[in-house]
Amino acid sequence: MKIGILGGTFNPPHLGHFILAQEIQRKARLDRVLFVPTNIPPHKESHNVSGGHRIKMLKLAIGGDRRFGVSGAEIKRGGISYTVDTIRYLKSLYPRQTLYLIIGSDLANNFEAWKYHDEIKKEVKIIVGRRSRHPLKKVSGFRGVNITHIGVSSSQIRVLIKKGFSIKYLVPEEVREYIEKNKLYK
Repeated sequence: MKIGILGGTFNPPHLGHFILAQEIQRKARLDRVLFVPTNIPPHKESHNVSGGHRIKMLKLAIGGDRRFGVSGAEIKRGGISYTVDTIRYLKSLYPRQTLYLIIGSDLANNFEAWKYHDEIKKEVKIIVGRRSRHPLKKVSGFRGVNITHIGVSSSQIRVLIKKGFSIKYLVPEEVREYIEKNKLYK
């Protein structure tokens, strides 16, 4: 079985995340993609929506789609979320499976700055979702996959919510309803 690992803050999860996962899953012939929300990202400002809310939104968004799953490993572990720790944990859960780390070309271009980047490359195969706005520099050992660029970001969605604008069509409907019901990002 081939399992993709897609990490991120998912704060909130939006259609770009799901299009990336779906296209990589299909083009790389992965059996499953696990969404792994970070607890505290090492290179981003953290926002005030709990890991529990982000996990719930991801689960609502993927519904019964068996191609996708959600791992709360980084939230449960606590502290700063380093990819190498998550990979070690997932390898212990799936010792006979081949794991693929899914990252965008913007992250791939700075991969050498990641904590234990050499170990990550030894432990998993890396698939890069190439985006036209972030061309992939020559990085050995990565498999590049062209993906559809969706010009939406979680930070943009948070701003729209704060200003009282609709986020319909930017996030799955179940996520939009959950955000409204729980008054998130206000």
